Amino acid sequence: MANDVLAPFRAAGHDHGKCIAAALTAAEDICAAQNVKLTDLRRRVLELIWDRHAPVRAYDLLDQLRSERRGAAPPTVYRALEFLIEAGLVHRIESLNAYVGCGEPATSHGGQFLICAECGRVAELDDDEISHRVAERARRLGFTVSRQTIEIMGLCGQCSGTAPAAGASDAG
Repeated sequence: MANDVLAPFRAAGHDHGKCIAAALTAAEDICAAQNVKLTDLRRRVLELIWDRHAPVRAYDLLDQLRSERRGAAPPTVYRALEFLIEAGLVHRIESLNAYVGCGEPATSHGGQFLICAECGRVAELDDDEISHRVAERARRLGFTVSRQTIEIMGLCGQCSGTAPAAGASDAG
Protein backbone atom coordinates (compact mmCIF):
# COMPACT_ATOMS: atom_id res chain seq x y z
CA MET A 1 0.00 0.00 0.00
CA ALA A 2 1.58 3.26 -1.13
CA ASN A 3 1.42 6.35 1.00
CA ASP A 4 4.14 8.36 -0.60
CA VAL A 5 5.05 11.91 -1.29
CA LEU A 6 5.87 11.53 -4.97
CA ALA A 7 6.92 15.11 -5.55
CA PRO A 8 7.38 17.25 -2.43
CA PHE A 9 7.44 21.01 -2.35
CA ARG A 10 10.95 21.85 -3.50
CA ALA A 11 13.34 23.44 -1.03
CA ALA A 12 15.55 26.39 -1.92
CA GLY A 13 18.67 24.18 -2.25
CA HIS A 14 17.02 21.79 -4.71
CA ASP A 15 19.29 20.61 -7.57
CA HIS A 16 16.95 21.54 -10.39
CA GLY A 17 19.25 20.39 -13.20
CA LYS A 18 19.43 16.90 -11.68
CA CYS A 19 15.65 16.87 -11.26
CA ILE A 20 15.01 17.75 -14.92
CA ALA A 21 17.60 15.23 -16.12
CA ALA A 22 15.96 12.48 -14.03
CA ALA A 23 12.51 13.34 -15.43
CA LEU A 24 13.79 13.22 -19.01
CA THR A 25 15.60 9.91 -18.44
CA ALA A 26 12.43 8.42 -16.93
CA ALA A 27 10.43 9.71 -19.91
CA GLU A 28 12.83 8.08 -22.38
CA ASP A 29 12.64 4.77 -20.50
CA ILE A 30 8.83 4.84 -20.25
CA CYS A 31 8.38 5.76 -23.91
CA ALA A 32 10.75 2.97 -24.96
CA ALA A 33 8.83 0.48 -22.78
CA GLN A 34 5.52 1.66 -24.26
CA ASN A 35 7.02 1.59 -27.75
CA VAL A 36 6.08 5.23 -28.40
CA LYS A 37 8.28 8.02 -29.64
CA LEU A 38 9.43 10.86 -27.44
CA THR A 39 9.87 13.39 -30.25
CA ASP A 40 12.02 16.48 -29.86
CA LEU A 41 8.91 18.62 -29.40
CA ARG A 42 7.39 16.32 -26.77
CA ARG A 43 10.71 16.17 -24.96
CA ARG A 44 11.02 19.96 -25.02
CA VAL A 45 7.47 20.44 -23.70
CA LEU A 46 8.21 18.01 -20.88
CA GLU A 47 11.45 19.83 -20.14
CA LEU A 48 9.64 23.19 -20.01
CA ILE A 49 7.06 21.74 -17.62
CA TRP A 50 9.77 20.34 -15.34
CA ASP A 51 11.66 23.62 -15.54
CA ARG A 52 9.25 24.86 -12.88
CA HIS A 53 7.83 23.16 -9.84
CA ALA A 54 4.60 24.99 -10.33
CA PRO A 55 1.77 24.37 -12.75
CA VAL A 56 2.34 25.81 -16.22
CA ARG A 57 -0.39 26.73 -18.69
CA ALA A 58 -0.38 25.56 -22.29
CA TYR A 59 -0.14 29.10 -23.65
CA ASP A 60 2.88 29.82 -21.45
CA LEU A 61 4.50 26.74 -22.97
CA LEU A 62 3.52 27.98 -26.42
CA ASP A 63 5.12 31.38 -25.76
CA GLN A 64 8.36 29.70 -24.72
CA LEU A 65 8.31 27.39 -27.72
CA ARG A 66 7.63 30.24 -30.15
CA SER A 67 10.85 31.90 -29.04
CA GLU A 68 12.68 28.70 -30.07
CA ARG A 69 10.62 27.28 -32.95
CA ARG A 70 8.92 29.26 -35.69
CA GLY A 71 6.17 26.71 -36.34
CA ALA A 72 4.96 26.37 -32.77
CA ALA A 73 1.16 26.63 -32.67
CA PRO A 74 -1.54 25.75 -30.12
CA PRO A 75 -2.42 22.39 -31.73
CA THR A 76 1.21 21.22 -31.57
CA VAL A 77 1.46 22.09 -27.87
CA TYR A 78 -1.89 20.47 -27.03
CA ARG A 79 -0.97 17.30 -28.98
CA ALA A 80 2.33 17.10 -27.10
CA LEU A 81 0.54 17.61 -23.77
CA GLU A 82 -2.04 14.95 -24.65
CA PHE A 83 0.77 12.50 -25.46
CA LEU A 84 2.61 13.29 -22.21
CA ILE A 85 -0.57 12.79 -20.16
CA GLU A 86 -1.37 9.49 -21.93
CA ALA A 87 2.19 8.30 -21.27
CA GLY A 88 1.78 9.15 -17.57
CA LEU A 89 4.54 11.75 -17.65
CA VAL A 90 2.42 14.82 -16.90
CA HIS A 91 -0.70 15.59 -14.87
CA ARG A 92 -3.29 18.22 -15.69
CA ILE A 93 -4.32 20.36 -12.74
CA GLU A 94 -7.94 20.94 -13.73
CA SER A 95 -8.69 23.79 -11.34
CA LEU A 96 -5.80 25.82 -12.75
CA ASN A 97 -6.02 24.59 -16.36
CA ALA A 98 -2.31 23.90 -16.09
CA TYR A 99 0.18 21.02 -16.18
CA VAL A 100 2.83 19.57 -13.86
CA GLY A 101 5.35 16.78 -14.29
CA CYS A 102 4.48 13.46 -12.67
CA GLY A 103 6.63 12.69 -9.63
CA GLU A 104 6.51 8.93 -10.25
CA PRO A 105 5.68 8.28 -13.91
CA ALA A 106 6.73 4.62 -13.84
CA THR A 107 3.77 3.65 -11.64
CA SER A 108 0.05 4.03 -12.14
CA HIS A 109 -1.44 6.04 -9.29
CA GLY A 110 -4.25 8.27 -8.24
CA GLY A 111 -3.02 11.75 -7.63
CA GLN A 112 -3.56 14.05 -4.73
CA PHE A 113 -2.12 17.49 -5.34
CA LEU A 114 -1.38 20.12 -2.72
CA ILE A 115 -1.38 23.49 -4.50
CA CYS A 116 0.04 26.54 -2.76
CA ALA A 117 -2.24 29.52 -3.36
CA GLU A 118 0.62 31.91 -2.51
CA CYS A 119 3.64 30.74 -4.54
CA GLY A 120 1.91 28.32 -6.92
CA ARG A 121 4.15 25.36 -6.16
CA VAL A 122 2.63 21.87 -6.14
CA ALA A 123 3.35 18.70 -4.18
CA GLU A 124 2.09 15.36 -5.48
CA LEU A 125 0.95 12.62 -3.13
CA ASP A 126 0.02 9.01 -3.78
CA ASP A 127 -1.99 7.90 -0.78
CA ASP A 128 -3.72 4.59 -1.44
CA GLU A 129 -5.94 5.02 1.60
CA ILE A 130 -7.40 8.26 0.22
CA SER A 131 -7.83 6.76 -3.26
CA HIS A 132 -9.42 3.62 -1.86
CA ARG A 133 -11.86 5.53 0.36
CA VAL A 134 -13.01 7.74 -2.49
CA ALA A 135 -13.46 4.74 -4.80
CA GLU A 136 -15.31 2.80 -2.09
CA ARG A 137 -17.68 5.68 -1.36
CA ALA A 138 -18.30 6.11 -5.09
CA ARG A 139 -18.97 2.37 -5.46
CA ARG A 140 -21.61 2.56 -2.72
CA LEU A 141 -23.37 5.17 -4.83
CA GLY A 142 -23.22 2.92 -7.89
CA PHE A 143 -20.45 5.01 -9.44
CA THR A 144 -17.40 3.45 -11.06
CA VAL A 145 -14.25 5.56 -10.81
CA SER A 146 -12.17 5.61 -13.98
CA ARG A 147 -9.66 8.29 -12.96
CA GLN A 148 -9.10 10.08 -9.70
CA THR A 149 -7.39 13.40 -9.14
CA ILE A 150 -7.80 15.39 -5.96
CA GLU A 151 -6.68 19.02 -5.85
CA ILE A 152 -6.24 20.73 -2.50
CA MET A 153 -5.57 24.47 -2.27
CA GLY A 154 -3.75 25.96 0.70
CA LEU A 155 -0.35 27.27 1.71
CA CYS A 156 2.92 25.36 1.52
CA GLY A 157 5.15 25.25 4.59
CA GLN A 158 7.45 27.94 3.23
CA CYS A 159 4.61 30.39 2.58
CA SER A 160 2.84 29.63 5.86
CA GLY A 161 6.05 29.65 7.89
CA THR A 162 5.57 26.01 8.96
CA ALA A 163 8.11 24.31 6.68
CA PRO A 164 9.53 21.08 8.14
CA ALA A 165 13.08 21.14 9.42
CA ALA A 166 15.85 20.41 6.90
CA GLY A 167 15.99 16.69 6.17
CA ALA A 168 12.51 16.03 7.55
CA SER A 169 10.20 14.18 5.19
CA ASP A 170 6.66 12.86 5.04
CA ALA A 171 7.57 10.10 2.59
CA GLY A 172 6.41 6.63 3.47
